[in-house]
Amino acid sequence: MTPLEWNVLVVLIAVAIDLLFGEPPNRLHPVAWMGLLIGLLKRKCPVESWFPCLLWGFGIVAIGVVGLGFLGYVIESISQPSTMPQAFGGKANTFAFFGSLAVNACLLKCCFGIRSLEKAANTVYQALKAGDLGEAKRCLSYHLVSRDVQQLDATQVSAATIESVAENTSDSVVAPLFFYFLAGLPGALIYRYVNTCDAMLGYRTDRLQWLGKFSARTDDVLNLVPARFTVALMMLSSLLSPGRVAEAIRIWWTDSGRTSSPNAGHPMSAAAGLLGVRLEKEGQYVLGSDLAEPSVDDIAAMNSLFRRTVFAAVAVAAVACLVTGRLYF
Repeated sequence: MTPLEWNVLVVLIAVAIDLLFGEPPNRLHPVAWMGLLIGLLKRKCPVESWFPCLLWGFGIVAIGVVGLGFLGYVIESISQPSTMPQAFGGKANTFAFFGSLAVNACLLKCCFGIRSLEKAANTVYQALKAGDLGEAKRCLSYHLVSRDVQQLDATQVSAATIESVAENTSDSVVAPLFFYFLAGLPGALIYRYVNTCDAMLGYRTDRLQWLGKFSARTDDVLNLVPARFTVALMMLSSLLSPGRVAEAIRIWWTDSGRTSSPNAGHPMSAAAGLLGVRLEKEGQYVLGSDLAEPSVDDIAAMNSLFRRTVFAAVAVAAVACLVTGRLYF
């Protein structure tokens, strides 16, 4: 087995693990461990003046990037078929092969979440379908967004759910696979750590404005290509509806820069066009201003778009690995 075939097999098994089993419990989840480390370092920040906080935030990112990059490199280096000890024969060698494959696939799986994101959106969908707006807002706040949801109506809850799934199509699936394609397991682990830093520290509060600035900017840079690649994958997965694709391109071209994030507006505006819905975060942005207000059924349509985009991402990653090779090798 060549290294490229190995990489494709790792990706396919990782996706299968995610779809079959979802997320492991927090005590066994590497991303939960990352969160514990980030939270500990956050609490240890000695002062609150801007420059020391900025440096401390840089240190939080650097520690994880160096440590996880090294760990991923070691694991991947000793488990590639080309570097496995050949002295073992028969059953021992077979055990080493499948054991290494399982370790790589499980670690890669923990860098993305397919089933969990779809399930989170579906909880909001089911609550709205049942007419329980309060439960829908609770599920939205618990699983998908950090904003205040108490004043949202059903239309706004639907819009927020669609926005979150669209943005996380890039952050939670496409970007980790993209960095695995570029830099193997170290790349996927580093991306997930930086993204987790941004999720925990990247807020414009008095406490976190400077502490989280470096992680927020680093996350912005890392997502520049994946966010735009996600748009292409969404379009590719919707080619059977050329009219919708044309509308999505129009909305993406005019509205993708309306969000404060340099990246989130790209998959969100593409999703707005493909679904034919208007997405608004009051006081911040409107995407697809001339489109219809979203309904609860549009959440199901977004989940369908999400599934097609994930399939396209995995297919493109597999073909790219086999045809062109990975820059990491």
